[in-house]
Amino acid sequence: MKKNSWLLIILVIALAIIPLFLAGEAEFGGADGEAEEVITEIQPDYEPWFAPLWEPPSGEIESLLFALQASLGVGFIAYFFGYKAGQRKIEKPKS
Repeated sequence: MKKNSWLLIILVIALAIIPLFLAGEAEFGGADGEAEEVITEIQPDYEPWFAPLWEPPSGEIESLLFALQASLGVGFIAYFFGYKAGQRKIEKPKS
């Protein structure tokens, strides 16, 4: 990999990890928690259909796992489009 690529990778990792240290006591909640609060306000006796098999120990870990999942998805999509673009360049007839 080129030097610039490694610098970008390090920058992305730093952007994902540094906020966890800077905002140590912050609550990183998502839409699921907000939706649950609204539902219990509207219908206090609501019971969820099922419970998760495993819950992360904190909201920060949950946010980190979500961000990791999103970044892996974006990486896969970017690889796919890059691969297809490379195939098109190879298959293009040279004039």
